[in-house]
Amino acid sequence: MPDPILSGRGLSKSYGALRVLREVDFDVFSGEVLGVLGPNGAGKTTLFNLISGDAAPDAGALAFGGEELRSEAPHERCRRGIGRTYQIPKPYGAMSAFENLLVAAMFGARLSTREAYEHSNAILEDCGLADKANWSAGKLTLLDRKRLELARALASNPKVLLLDEIAGGLTEEESRLLVDLVRQIRGRGVTIIWIEHVLNAILAVADRILVLNFGEKIAEGAPQAVLADSEVRRVYMGVEA
Repeated sequence: MPDPILSGRGLSKSYGALRVLREVDFDVFSGEVLGVLGPNGAGKTTLFNLISGDAAPDAGALAFGGEELRSEAPHERCRRGIGRTYQIPKPYGAMSAFENLLVAAMFGARLSTREAYEHSNAILEDCGLADKANWSAGKLTLLDRKRLELARALASNPKVLLLDEIAGGLTEEESRLLVDLVRQIRGRGVTIIWIEHVLNAILAVADRILVLNFGEKIAEGAPQAVLADSEVRRVYMGVEA
């Protein structure tokens, strides 16, 4: 089996007396989609924060591309190839959709101005935003803000892309459009870790699923096997074994 592109060992994180993650281990392999499930407060976003550099673990270690991640800031991890979206889209609201991508392409992917322009235009096209390139990001619909959040992460040329509930709040048809977009991204060889509550969306693309509860990993494996697990059904779906 090849070495993982990203791995965590013994990851723990507390905020005061609240322990959010407890000795979590995981591996993600190049080109796969790992889904992360769990009830609210399970520690899913905290796990992303540790990977992206938005927070530092109290204990444990992370490795990316075979090298340990230490105290790199989020922008440094972005430049190394870790891209991220946020549950609540955070575009530069006063800037256009195109300008949002241009910032990511120039300062994340570190492309030249000409390369960044071409790169940003291509991603806007792929993400269905070409006709809204000059729209103010703050005036986009929820679906288009989520598309922009994803497009901006892609503009930094990530090797690993962290998706934090991008289907949340969308209609079934809008979720389907985003799933199709995630499939396209995966087809380009980008490794994806996806936190999601919309089960149909994540089951459509995930190779494996990891489930957290109260900061602990309670299951990991093939999607159908994980969802059939009695503890997962009890904790996540409220179904007694």
